[in-house]
Amino acid sequence: MEIIKDALAGTLESSDVMVRIGPCDEPGIHLELESLVKQQFGNAIERVARETLAKLGVERAHVVIDDKGALECVLRARVQAAVMRAAEQTEIQWGAI
Repeated sequence: MEIIKDALAGTLESSDVMVRIGPCDEPGIHLELESLVKQQFGNAIERVARETLAKLGVERAHVVIDDKGALECVLRARVQAAVMRAAEQTEIQWGAI
């Protein structure tokens, strides 16, 4: 899935995550992570985000994740919502996730 424009999903409320995604000139996924629990769960958060992006077919993007203690299912949903908005897609790929 091609990222066309900047988009975001989520909030900065406790137990949520804000995911910002935008186009990137360079190949690959460029991910920035800010989290209250980065030392304990930073690797897991990044893994889940990258897995979700891969399942959605995103190969080139700049992603900023600002985590406030979100569960894995919330992170996956926020990444998917941000990707759908950034790619201007309206049809959900239920089988992809």
